[in-house]
Amino acid sequence: MSLFWRIFGLNALVLGAATALLLWAPVTVSVPVLATEAVVLVTGLAVMLVANAALLRVGLAPLERLTRLMTTVDLLRPGHRLPVAGHGGVADLIRTFNAMLDRLEAERATSSARVLSAQEAERRRIAQELHDEVGQSMTAVLLELKRAADHTPDRELRAELRHAQETTRGSLDEVRRLARRLRPGVLEDLGLVSALTALAADYATHTGLVVRRRFDTALPPLDRERELVLYRVAQESLTNVARHADAGSVELRLRRTAGGVELSVDDDGRGIGPAREGAGIRGMRERALLVGAGLDIGPAPGGGTRVRLAVPVAGPPEAGTATTGEEASV
Repeated sequence: MSLFWRIFGLNALVLGAATALLLWAPVTVSVPVLATEAVVLVTGLAVMLVANAALLRVGLAPLERLTRLMTTVDLLRPGHRLPVAGHGGVADLIRTFNAMLDRLEAERATSSARVLSAQEAERRRIAQELHDEVGQSMTAVLLELKRAADHTPDRELRAELRHAQETTRGSLDEVRRLARRLRPGVLEDLGLVSALTALAADYATHTGLVVRRRFDTALPPLDRERELVLYRVAQESLTNVARHADAGSVELRLRRTAGGVELSVDDDGRGIGPAREGAGIRGMRERALLVGAGLDIGPAPGGGTRVRLAVPVAGPPEAGTATTGEEASV
């Protein structure tokens, strides 16, 4: 039944009931209208309005649910759909809206994949230029400063050249660190566990926080795309802890699950609270969508914030494989 005929039928039901009461009820209207007759007519009108409002609310309830879903839907949290029951205008509208969400989520995932692929390509290009151009130029400057300091007879000038040499060496180390963050070469060369270990060590060195690692040793095989998503989510999570959490320690955990691999990052900071999600968290959600992973951000069991990413593998996990945890503090 279309929405028009649904509303028409509800109003016709109310008006028909009112007409039947006027036909068979012992009620008359005099001229001029008596007080008792006026009370009966006003009461009947009120009953008609209340009944009409109640029936319309029941009839239009699916539209209200659809409106609430439209105001809260987020393409980075897919899967929100309204149940469809019956046939007619309202049911067809809900089916159309659910189909539109399917198309939008598929298009968002495709466009996000293209954008993130372009971002990774640009990261690799910039990292390569930092390593080949800036890094080599600074290395040459460092050697020139060393040569000048070794050959100058002036002690004061030699001290200044040594200081400039140390400053240049520190800048060169920072450039190399930025290049590693832009392009995790250790991920491509040695795998996910080694890359996360190096990331945790670098994070602890530059922030002074205690980083505890718990990595299962018998992880299922993952393709390059899934490993990159896990690495980038861990990287962004640690960056958020350093910038916003005011934490003293953080635990980085990678474990095998029944359907794949789960990454969790727990800190003991002040928690995420009701703050609006920024570009970093939304970027993590976009990356999770690329591989069909589930991303959950909420309070950690002991306080602070927990970021949990569940990544499925292409095939079923191998049965009967025991996993052992590796604990380390950096």
